[in-house]
Amino acid sequence: MRRAEVLRELVAQGRSHSPERIHELAADLGLLAADLFVIAGRPVPAHLLPPARDAEVLREFTYRVTFCGHAQLASLQEFVLSQASAGPGPAPEVPHDARSAPSGTDRFADILDGFLRNRGLGIRELPFAGLSVSTIRGMLGGRFHNLQQLKAMAGPLGWTLEDLAAVAGEPLGGFGDCSTLCHHVGRVYLAAIPLTTAQLVRAAAEADRLSGREDRGAWRPAAQQVDDCPDGGGPGRGA
Repeated sequence: MRRAEVLRELVAQGRSHSPERIHELAADLGLLAADLFVIAGRPVPAHLLPPARDAEVLREFTYRVTFCGHAQLASLQEFVLSQASAGPGPAPEVPHDARSAPSGTDRFADILDGFLRNRGLGIRELPFAGLSVSTIRGMLGGRFHNLQQLKAMAGPLGWTLEDLAAVAGEPLGGFGDCSTLCHHVGRVYLAAIPLTTAQLVRAAAEADRLSGREDRGAWRPAAQQVDDCPDGGGPGRGA
């Protein structure tokens, strides 16, 4: 069964899968297990969720990551992973029970919300990815989604457009690409899921060291749209 078919089946019938099966699928697909629990419409196990963290520190971290080029992102990901394995994990937050929708109803708004929760992100902590805040709110409110919007969200989530489109039920085709971040940025955010506030502070400092970012005292998008992803995954920062 192709990846897209597996993902679509999980959206439609995921509640019939056992947690063990969901973990197996996550390993086979190379996706975050917590995300597959969300897709399946099942509660995410508490140990897969991020700890409670200072939102401002998290926002600083996600923002500073976007200044890194691809070689720097690889080094930063290794640093973040070393921080995550440096000691026992903190007490997780209470798991979020995914909301179930009636059969035939578009569940993508709840799925996207769950993906953000799995990373500990809210709209304010999400770096600029090519979409306005109002557009992201519209997606989370279930008002719309299209390939352009999915491509922009796929990068910071660490997903590919093809996989995310399968989950959203969007057929692939041509579209105007407005995305600014590729999935390598999202991989760093995935690695940072278990980090505490103190570890995020250290990771943000390492991102600054690697990128040589100059603090100009103002928030601004870090990247222009540049097609430099080594995997052909779309726009991102150059190395």
